[in-house]
Amino acid sequence: MEKQRTISKPVAFSGIGLHTGNTSTITFHPAPADYGYVFVRTDIDGNPEIPALVDYVVDLSRGTTLGLNGVQVHTVEHVLASLAGLKIDNCRIELDANEPPVVDGSSMPYVEAILSAGITELDKPRKYFEIKETVRYINEAKHVEIVALPTNDFRITVMVDYFNPALGSQHTGMFDLEREFVTEFAPARTFCFLTEVQMLYKNGLIKGGSLDSAIVIIDKEVVDSELNELKELFKLEDTPALGDNGILNGISLRFKNEPARHKLLDMIGDLALVGVPLKGQILAARPGHYSNIEFGKLIRKQYLEALEKEKYDPSKTTEVFYDINQIMEILPHRYPFLLVDRVISYDEHTDTVIAYKNVTINEPFFTGHFPVMPVFPGVLIMEALAQVGGIILAKKTDDYQNKLAFYMGIKNAKFRRPVVPGDQMVMEVKLVYKRFNTFTFNGKAMVGGQIVAEAEFQAAVVDRK
Repeated sequence: MEKQRTISKPVAFSGIGLHTGNTSTITFHPAPADYGYVFVRTDIDGNPEIPALVDYVVDLSRGTTLGLNGVQVHTVEHVLASLAGLKIDNCRIELDANEPPVVDGSSMPYVEAILSAGITELDKPRKYFEIKETVRYINEAKHVEIVALPTNDFRITVMVDYFNPALGSQHTGMFDLEREFVTEFAPARTFCFLTEVQMLYKNGLIKGGSLDSAIVIIDKEVVDSELNELKELFKLEDTPALGDNGILNGISLRFKNEPARHKLLDMIGDLALVGVPLKGQILAARPGHYSNIEFGKLIRKQYLEALEKEKYDPSKTTEVFYDINQIMEILPHRYPFLLVDRVISYDEHTDTVIAYKNVTINEPFFTGHFPVMPVFPGVLIMEALAQVGGIILAKKTDDYQNKLAFYMGIKNAKFRRPVVPGDQMVMEVKLVYKRFNTFTFNGKAMVGGQIVAEAEFQAAVVDRK
């Protein structure tokens, strides 16, 4: 089983942000398992944090910008691509400005820094989200189509075609992240068309751009006055030349299809915002940051839905918060009325417990309920939920061993489907209100991920006589 990974020690370097032009230092820090990627603005009081998730994308103007409570970090895709490409699962990313250094316009400087720090395995297994069914995103206006197909590893194929003869149609594919990312895709630099440069600059972008950090593709006739403007814009000592290869100043490509490879690199970074490594084959035609993020939102939605189902599937977890012996130390109930077999989680922040009851034909009430068709009595489902609530009461009440809890009322009880022998009934109970010694809970019971019963109930805690 693969283990989660982080870097072995902090590592930092400085440079200029591509779009803001601000000088910044980025510092990668080790992080514990299940931490994920988090950006931290150390130049702001309180060191505000922004999780690297699609939920926090606030702008996509030629790059991916994250924001939370008015604090932003621009152009995060190359940073995230380096971490995801190296299979680093957890990292705290500190910045003393609002944009990471662009350096040469690729992810390679980040990759080299991370590799110099070393990589450490953590104790927890790596979690993947495996694409089980086709996910499709289409933007007909921009001729964009992205599809994710089921497969047991991670692959991306990208085609770019801007209907522009200066670039033409290009494609590329990555089929083995560990073998190909560092050498074949991390070095691929960002690019833009000459017709875009002045527009981008007038819109407050590429303030830190230079011909050392981007490939500028010549897609128009250029007069001398424009070359002088470009000299000033890119802060060059000499007037730039048109070059014979269709690239400003004749800069050599690192790969024949470097623009397509950079688009694939951007996709790796943008899809890291799903929040979990993927297993699936991604096919992308003319992708960009906007389409990447919209596609990522679709995948994250499926991922969160899968997590929700797993939360209520005991077969998906080996976690045991309380076993039956510990439950019997907390609850006063005994055979044949103890209706909780195991507690698998307790969230202290939300006061929520998840537990389950294994339903067998050996339950004594099945003899009479009903002889020809055994059905778990609905009142006992309510009792089981109340017993799970008793686990919360034990956590919230001092000297609980000398207390007892009594039902006070049940509201909005609903029974959706029968529970029968062989079912494993998963119960989630949440404390929603407390006043003095009175507690109000919401509870639901599920079988196979479907709700079978739910209710709101109240209990009072009294001294044991």
